[in-house]
Amino acid sequence: MIRFGILGFGLHAAKRLMQGFSQAKNCRAYALSRRDMLKAQASARQFNIPLAFDSAEELCRSNEVDAVLVTTPNSCHVSDVLLAVKYGKPVLCEKPMGNSADECRRMVEAARQGNVLLGVAHIFRFDVSVNRLRDRVAAGQIGNPVFARSEFSFPGMHGHPRAWLNDPQIAGGGPIADIGVHCIDTLRYILQDEVLRVSARGTYDEKFGKVETAAALTLEFSRGTLGLAPVSYRAEYRTPLELVGDAGVLRADDGLNVDKPVTIRLLRGGALVESETVSNQLAYGLQVDAFAEAIEGKSKFPIPGEEGWQNQEILDAAFRSLRSGKAEAVPSVVAGVPARASVA
Repeated sequence: MIRFGILGFGLHAAKRLMQGFSQAKNCRAYALSRRDMLKAQASARQFNIPLAFDSAEELCRSNEVDAVLVTTPNSCHVSDVLLAVKYGKPVLCEKPMGNSADECRRMVEAARQGNVLLGVAHIFRFDVSVNRLRDRVAAGQIGNPVFARSEFSFPGMHGHPRAWLNDPQIAGGGPIADIGVHCIDTLRYILQDEVLRVSARGTYDEKFGKVETAAALTLEFSRGTLGLAPVSYRAEYRTPLELVGDAGVLRADDGLNVDKPVTIRLLRGGALVESETVSNQLAYGLQVDAFAEAIEGKSKFPIPGEEGWQNQEILDAAFRSLRSGKAEAVPSVVAGVPARASVA
């Protein structure tokens, strides 16, 4: 049984991660840290977690912690990952992996030098819906993919619990970094292809701060598919996925959600050919169990640090495009096709 320590136990940990640990078969949340010890102890009592810390270093140093899960604000990821690596702890880092590709490079190189397992929590690779779409595209159900769309939006402009989202020094950007990275990673995974160039356009709101509040990304994939990723903090919650090929269309209206069933539809000539309804409710449990199995040497974790680094290269290029108004090239980090996530 792998004992996880959660660094930065906040909204995401309480709402999503603890649900995952309750489903997990080979690991548990055993420690947590918050900046305020009283709040840390209260969270530990609420979720029946044995150890509470107000110091990230104390958590990483603990002999009762087998692995570290980094869920702190984005700007803290690099220091927290490097701290876990320093103490020889396998570390699973929330997305986006960092605020720049250079930060991601430093994390990957430190983990390699320390022979420490480093993974990135791109949760949607564990969605049944995403893996079904990946299988169907690979099987040729839509022919050659021409367009691939992953859209993500939610109303996060004012009063959102993650108040740091509108601070570029902490968040690294607006919805491009926060949820655009989900769209980017999902399309890379489904298409089993890499992005060569990215173009980005954004809108801004002075009341919200210096980050973009909505953006549209165009991703040019190596085999010719055009990826589209509209993201926003202005719109209602939605996560549609659509793959359009020369022989058909695959569509899931809310393909990335983990709370309700997802229906995948195959259409040809505008007519429904078949549909399938699946559930993503086990995704968070599958993710931590997969990392635990990798720690035990039973399998490889399907989303190593290099994958998070590659996604960050695309994010960096998107922000360059916002400034330049041009398509920007994406440096290549990951060789070959991304590994497949194991789902039930």
